[in-house]
Amino acid sequence: MPQQRHIFSTIVENRPGVLFRITNTIRRRGFNIESLTVGPIDNGKLARMTIVIYADESDAEFIARNLHKLVEVFKVKRLDPDKSILREMALIKICAEDSRVRSDIVHYSRIFRGRIVDVSQDSMIVEITGTPEKINAFINLVKNHGIKEVARTGLVALQRGGETI
Repeated sequence: MPQQRHIFSTIVENRPGVLFRITNTIRRRGFNIESLTVGPIDNGKLARMTIVIYADESDAEFIARNLHKLVEVFKVKRLDPDKSILREMALIKICAEDSRVRSDIVHYSRIFRGRIVDVSQDSMIVEITGTPEKINAFINLVKNHGIKEVARTGLVALQRGGETI
């Protein structure tokens, strides 16, 4: 069975050690975490984790069952990418030593609805938000100018409609 991207949205206790327990549960089963984001919710008592792995269907079910077993985990939901809003944010530092390159970067940023957040003598930093595919497309477009650094947040996701985790 082919491997595909699986997105797990979890609600967990927001306390030390929980991130380790969850990532170790996945690691022990031999899976790499492609993306992991964590943020507090509910006045800081709980946190939402979005975990992305590549696995086949049976392995994804196995991981979900094992996450459910952890005491610190309140809810686990596998999100269908077609029925969810998926976003990522990236900061991309691009070489920009002349005015033509700077103009190109500004133009590309507008097309991709990015923002120029820093300008120096030899570089510009662009903030771009969207699907991972959109961010990859922007990076591929500007890589000819020379990319100095990239920092990406990882995927965050919510299911469409009224249903919640």
